[in-house]
Amino acid sequence: MNVVTPPPFVHAGPPEQISFDRAELGAILALYGRMVAAGEWRDYAISSLREAAVFSVFRRTAEHPLYRIEKRPRLRARQGIYAVIGMDGRILKRGHDLKQVLRVLDKALIRPVG
Repeated sequence: MNVVTPPPFVHAGPPEQISFDRAELGAILALYGRMVAAGEWRDYAISSLREAAVFSVFRRTAEHPLYRIEKRPRLRARQGIYAVIGMDGRILKRGHDLKQVLRVLDKALIRPVG
């Protein structure tokens, strides 16, 4: 009697997706709440992709996003894992600390009183 071992099981499931964790979403949604209260932002979308997690902010629904907050783990050793990208595709701020990167959007709330 011959014993035949089965071939190893290769898991061919869906590819791994990058997503924001609870602390990251808390920081992003705190900023989002302040901007909604100020009347600047009205809608958002979250995308979990293979290369990045993206939080897009809209002034109105069915528009191009005003800003994209991206998390790209591959850039951890380079420019930083987090980036804020403007509507025109320019990178406004990039870094390793999410709260520090989000400060570039807080400056939009500071306006002269007059």
